[in-house]
Amino acid sequence: MARKQLAKTLISPDETADLAAAFASVLKAGDTILLTGDIGAGKTHFSRSLIQHSLGYQEDVPSPTFTLVQTYDAPEHDIWHADLYRLSSPDEVVELGLTEAFETAVCLIEWPDRLEELAPENALSLSLKMTETPGQRQLVISWSAAKWDQKIKDLHLD
Repeated sequence: MARKQLAKTLISPDETADLAAAFASVLKAGDTILLTGDIGAGKTHFSRSLIQHSLGYQEDVPSPTFTLVQTYDAPEHDIWHADLYRLSSPDEVVELGLTEAFETAVCLIEWPDRLEELAPENALSLSLKMTETPGQRQLVISWSAAKWDQKIKDLHLD
């Protein structure tokens, strides 16, 4: 499968939150977003905004850094938000139940490199990088699964 890619500059945390809300409107059970970027790049901010929009109210959405996984019962599907930074082996991903959640829930995965070979092939990748301008981020979206083509088009990112 050919990998497709789209780059976008997010000029503020509010624009990042708006993009996350837009993503929330197109996601379905079985969709996984892999979020990469340095600490402070906006992975959790994006995830929190997406979750709150999916829930329809301002739920407290803590970073799952210490709990590893937080789950949310959204009206359309469950959402699993995972921070795998502290994992030392892909076997721990299986113990957390993430491999099953990849098929039945919307999964937001921070530090997806810890998944190694368990990363879903049909996942969407979002890479966030800080820029010289405070609050601004460079976003690169990449995917190979055809199911993302229409979803990305529906987001009007170009």
